Amino acid sequence: MARPSSKRSDRMSPLWAALLPIILLTAFCLLPRIGSGAHLLEAFFAAAGVLLVFLLLLHRQAIRAGRTLTYEFLPRKVHYVQFMMHSSVYLYWGWYWREVYHDVSLIAAQIVFAYALDMLVCWSRRDNWVAGFGPVPIVMSTNLFLWFKDDWFFLQFLLIATGVLGKEFIRWKREGRLTHIFNPSAFSLFIFSTVLIATKSTDLSWGVQIATTFHRPPHIYLEIFLLGLVVQALFRVTLVTLSAAAALYGLNLWYTGMTGDYQFIDSNIPVAVFLGLHLLVTDPATSPRTSLGKILFGGMYGAGVFGLYGLLKLINAPEFYDKLLIVPPLNLTVRALDRFSDAVMARLRSLSSVLTWQPQKANLAWMGAWIFLFVTMTASGFLVKGTDHPGSNPAYWAGMCQKGRSSACKTWVTLLKGRCQDNNGADCLTLGEVLNEGRFAARDAVQAGVGFGRACDLGVQQGCVGLAQFMQTGGRDVMLRACDQNDGASCFILGSLFSSGYALPSDPGMAFELFQKSCETGWWRACGRLGVSYLVGQGTVVNPLLAIANFEKGCQGQNAASCWEAAEFYHSRKFGRSNEPLARLRRQQACDLGLKTACQDAAPPSRPASR
Repeated sequence: MARPSSKRSDRMSPLWAALLPIILLTAFCLLPRIGSGAHLLEAFFAAAGVLLVFLLLLHRQAIRAGRTLTYEFLPRKVHYVQFMMHSSVYLYWGWYWREVYHDVSLIAAQIVFAYALDMLVCWSRRDNWVAGFGPVPIVMSTNLFLWFKDDWFFLQFLLIATGVLGKEFIRWKREGRLTHIFNPSAFSLFIFSTVLIATKSTDLSWGVQIATTFHRPPHIYLEIFLLGLVVQALFRVTLVTLSAAAALYGLNLWYTGMTGDYQFIDSNIPVAVFLGLHLLVTDPATSPRTSLGKILFGGMYGAGVFGLYGLLKLINAPEFYDKLLIVPPLNLTVRALDRFSDAVMARLRSLSSVLTWQPQKANLAWMGAWIFLFVTMTASGFLVKGTDHPGSNPAYWAGMCQKGRSSACKTWVTLLKGRCQDNNGADCLTLGEVLNEGRFAARDAVQAGVGFGRACDLGVQQGCVGLAQFMQTGGRDVMLRACDQNDGASCFILGSLFSSGYALPSDPGMAFELFQKSCETGWWRACGRLGVSYLVGQGTVVNPLLAIANFEKGCQGQNAASCWEAAEFYHSRKFGRSNEPLARLRRQQACDLGLKTACQDAAPPSRPASR
């Protein structure tokens, strides 16, 4: 057990202790990753400004009340162990999705913000602030499941603030001690997930991309499992993870046996869910203390995630929220579960003798059971994902759909949409054909046009043919109406056609207006294309400053072509001199986002096909 250090008010005054992270948060604005985005700068200055006002008010109140503020350093093992576990996940995941590495500065800034807010909130209620690693796992756990895009990054600060404030203000007594009710990160994730679902605003975040890119690392299940063993050995939370995994294992086998389908489509336990049963529900402070309570708690998590996934799919909401919505309601049950467990143990003495072994001995036994279950799931092929899982193949769901299973038809279309968004041209074409025909799914003319348009943009010739035929049969009016309703994809596709003169008369001015509107809706591919219009003077006057601003905007939205255009701009001396460091950075981003041309070390050739 760590020994508390003495309270320190002599080395640095509390005023400076709180002011330093605020200054550091402001200094992050000097980094190119943050300084190049107008909305990011606004979010950082707003966050620093709120903290500064809070500090000044606190300082004034403390002087008036004659309070002496102090602080001490008392690290807790549970916090710094979580930090090491989280960091290991980020390192491995980021190797296969480089946006994680690109956003390290944003994660670090959130940690600084969390520390500043934590000490200010604490001093507003008590004279002594206990410093440690507590804010770190709140930030790192939150960002493993949800983070907001640059234009909406102020919501990320609100997300972290919600976790910090929830931990401080929402408390109850457990075993005679006042403690927080909810896992802090799970609490904030629950609130923001609920709002995003209700407002249909998931596209403000990278939530879907986070959930799907966790499937990229080849041995991610094994890494999470091994890291989980460390936590389980130190904090004896094995029963929670074991029972959650067992529940998901059993429910998946039952569902597939009954329906012949797969509940989670391209995996039996999604990686993000597997991560959740190791991180979100195993916080010792917000999970049951008793063995039976842990079993029930973990089992309810597994069953809850399984059921919520089906419910979210039914209401056409993003399914990745399943693991984020269940934890806070479960946190509310822990006292009742412990009471129930105590009552059962009092009645069943024989069972009690098994479940009340010496804690360390019992935990080792449960770890052995968990290792056996994990090995069984791995060896049997249950823990496969992505292309290794039958449900990841659209042909599987197409076959099931053609056999008359309506739920399979819906899953097929959902899978095609996801793969089309991942720039799979063949699947975009199939999506366009299916939704235009209306045989296996309800006809959706707008999405059909988008499917044909994206297939064409990705170089699928048949997609261009389909798009031309679609335009000749009323598609132009359909897409214009959708564009008027702020559908960015429709605006971009129409702009591309007016720009090229393919399937529609050439009209550079109309193309420029459509690209501009599409970019404003957050269709990042259009921002890069708008930059090209400013660069070459198509439909507008030449304006290099607006060109690079739009290339940067598209790149920050993770559009590879926009990153490449930005790299070429910095390389080509458009400002009178080249900026090779920034050009290399943007070229590397384009490479990481899947544009193979950008991965070459040579100077950029002529502009590549968009991705």
